[in-house]
Amino acid sequence: MNGQAFLKLFLAERPKLVGLINRIVGCRATAEDLAQDAFVRLWGRKDGEWERGLLFRTGQNLAIDHLRAVKVRRSFIEGVTVEQVSHETAEPERQASARQDLDSLHATLESLPDRTRRAFLLNRLDGRSYADIAALLKVSVSTVEKDIIQALRAVRGWRDGKERGRG
Repeated sequence: MNGQAFLKLFLAERPKLVGLINRIVGCRATAEDLAQDAFVRLWGRKDGEWERGLLFRTGQNLAIDHLRAVKVRRSFIEGVTVEQVSHETAEPERQASARQDLDSLHATLESLPDRTRRAFLLNRLDGRSYADIAALLKVSVSTVEKDIIQALRAVRGWRDGKERGRG
């Protein structure tokens, strides 16, 4: 899309897109950010590869992905126990062991190829769908599936090794 046409689309449709997203996420600031993201995603498309409907569908998908990520974070936070958060209740040995586990898991994730690690973290931490990750990383959904399987195998191997070391 040429810059002039894209600017016209942006100016004409932005308020409507922000309104749609705001109705979904319930936060004007987040809606503004997600609308901007939707336009950025369409920016690189060639003429004929975009339409108004695609813009609104992209915005709607971003809003839904945002809500999923919020839900994942909220459920994680609700699942955290006082002992996990409180520094005073954990003995130094448990703190050291937990730190070693975290460092070891971090090293396992760092050993993965960059795209595989990014796909895994986008899915598991941000709650993004495979399709959204594929669009972000500019790969196929099948590639994202393979990357996440590879990451899950690595994490499972890390967990199994940790359990063998303590058992």
